[in-house]
Amino acid sequence: MIYDVHAHYGLYDTEFYRRELLNTAERYGVTRYYLSNVEGGYYPTREQVQLDNQTLSELVKEFPDLMRGYVYANPSHDNALDVVKKGIEEQGFCGLKLWVATFCDDPRVFPLVEQMIAYDKPILLHTFVKAVDQLECETTSRNVAKLAERYPEAKIIMAHLGGEPCHGIRPVAKYKNVWIDHSGTLVGSNDLQHTIDLVGVDRILFGSDLPVGFACSYGQVLEAKLSDEDREKILWKNTAKLFGEEI
Repeated sequence: MIYDVHAHYGLYDTEFYRRELLNTAERYGVTRYYLSNVEGGYYPTREQVQLDNQTLSELVKEFPDLMRGYVYANPSHDNALDVVKKGIEEQGFCGLKLWVATFCDDPRVFPLVEQMIAYDKPILLHTFVKAVDQLECETTSRNVAKLAERYPEAKIIMAHLGGEPCHGIRPVAKYKNVWIDHSGTLVGSNDLQHTIDLVGVDRILFGSDLPVGFACSYGQVLEAKLSDEDREKILWKNTAKLFGEEI
């Protein structure tokens, strides 16, 4: 089985995303996707956030076994907490996705984290470090570490191995409330093994960043020096446990 903890659905070309999700599930045997819709952009308006979440909610309801969803919120909006509550309580989402509108340790994020702690549901944080073109409020693993320190009860998923694992993993390695997905890490064949060496396998989650590159992410797991049991943990068991799914 495969649980893809980090995949995407689109707003403007829904048929493309739907086709990619369904074809990839059939080809590779994906059991479950955990999806976000962030096509409202880096700094979405209230209306864009609402449309992103509504579109994804409709997809999740259409494929209740295959698809799960993260509610997307912009913490700079004064209605962000209401958006989160609606996403979890009314739209059937299973987690929260935060992108680049604010750093993840911005005080405006704290009420959202506290609400997710109350729900006992995970928060997926886009996390990246770049040599050039780092976005103004793009979270790095140092921001994630600060958030994890402040809220040890929070279930935090740090995306993309922190963007570059040689910089991204060490700041969060000691925080047991931080899980790590390796979606979108398309350049280093040893990136996943480096992460395993630093934190073990129990906090690593399979993610693809679909439609960016499912096959590459899957290949990294297949090539890693793992026992069959540890490979299953990364491919689906760790994610199932984190989200309270049956194993």
